[in-house]
Amino acid sequence: MTEIASPLVGPAVILVRPQLSENIGTAARAMLNCGLTDLRLVEPKAGWLSERAFAAASGADRVLLAARAFDSTAAAVGDLARVWATTARNRFMVKPVDSPRAAAAVMRAASAAGSRFGVLFGPERTGLENEDVSLADTVLNVPLNPDYTSLNLAQCVLLVCYEWYQAGVAEAPAAMTKGAEPVASKEKLMGFFDHLERELDACGFLRVKEKRPVMVRNIRNLFQRALLTGQEIQTLHGIVHELVTYRRRKGEAG
Repeated sequence: MTEIASPLVGPAVILVRPQLSENIGTAARAMLNCGLTDLRLVEPKAGWLSERAFAAASGADRVLLAARAFDSTAAAVGDLARVWATTARNRFMVKPVDSPRAAAAVMRAASAAGSRFGVLFGPERTGLENEDVSLADTVLNVPLNPDYTSLNLAQCVLLVCYEWYQAGVAEAPAAMTKGAEPVASKEKLMGFFDHLERELDACGFLRVKEKRPVMVRNIRNLFQRALLTGQEIQTLHGIVHELVTYRRRKGEAG
């Protein structure tokens, strides 16, 4: 049985709506080549754990058997503090863009700090949807021949995993100082988004129905770039609560 090469916790590989069980198998094979085992599937088709998947995995059975399925991308990244989204298309969102090599260096530093993180990979034919990309902190773009950038799913997974594996011999880069508290999980961040967006709906800020989805994505991207800690999120909850309370009191006084 192949042993994990790195003592650090590596990235979760999250396949969003994968179409073929063979591709899940080849992705699992690519992961284990690089010592990774945390495979997550978002809305996989029924019967994905098939003989074809095991055949394509070529011995990486334990990755397939330990894989977890989720009903949504949000659920799949809920326990993660950092998320990268692989895409070659311009999504017209304000997000940092990393190459796999640059991302791997950041991942190594995050792992050394005890943080959990992952990478989103989209369906083979269409790639990730904007709603999936909006849940990520950073876009992951592979620098290839600009005249031909087509990769299949397993190739893309292998590129990212390989850079993670190779980065183990490099010195960890400098990281942002966050005190004693790590970056908050996506679950806590999405709880704040629900709170903020609920109050923005109530006060009429998001009243234009056609513009609401883009405005919500822009607001979420703004906060995600800040790499907020749990305490910072609690502070933001308090700010929103006090603003709403003050508005109500002022209305009653008037």
